[in-house]
Amino acid sequence: MKNALAHDTLAQEFVQFSLDCGVLKFGQFKTKAGRMSPYFFNAGLFDDGAKLGRLAAFYAQRLVQSGLEFDMIFGPAYKGIPLGAAVAIELARLGKTVPFAYNRKEAKDHGEGGTLVGAPLKGRVLIVDDVMSAGTAARESIALIQAAGATAHGVAIALDRQEMATEAQSDGSVRDVPHSAVQYVQNVLGLQVCAIARLEDLLAYLAARGGSELGGHLPSVQAYRDRYGV
Repeated sequence: MKNALAHDTLAQEFVQFSLDCGVLKFGQFKTKAGRMSPYFFNAGLFDDGAKLGRLAAFYAQRLVQSGLEFDMIFGPAYKGIPLGAAVAIELARLGKTVPFAYNRKEAKDHGEGGTLVGAPLKGRVLIVDDVMSAGTAARESIALIQAAGATAHGVAIALDRQEMATEAQSDGSVRDVPHSAVQYVQNVLGLQVCAIARLEDLLAYLAARGGSELGGHLPSVQAYRDRYGV
């Protein structure tokens, strides 16, 4: 019970931190899947050293709590690059020093060349990113890691939206599928996923604020969860 309480506390603190930074907002936002979401999470707004340092601390605490074992960190371009680097620094501060690597979108034909930068990919690799929408980015990272002879072992993300993923159709449309991107990565790709917070943690945060302005967003977020949640 103590571990569950610690898990909830960390998630609630992260929701508050995201609100304080303007990373988490409420309103009407169109998602990549074309849905109108009552909330928006923009990790790009963890945009100074203090915010990034604290974000890395949340990742590191969640990883330590999870017990997930890994040998190195991979940060996929672009948002995963500063995230992975910051998490590697924070883990080293906590006494766990692991190698770090990232990729470029385009290969260099001079200098060290190629698309991979940093430590050689080997062993069990942890992918660090902000959110997971469809699992596409995870598949791309897995392919890079496997091509280098290493094993993609897990993914760490800031927020699990816990909603149905979508699949592109031949006619250019998209359709909902009965699993989330996180579930796809776990059940189909076979990777462990470690999230600092989930949509249910956001709902718990709003519910705890009752009749306040923040609490007033609970019905719309719950309705979105009821419609698209998994």
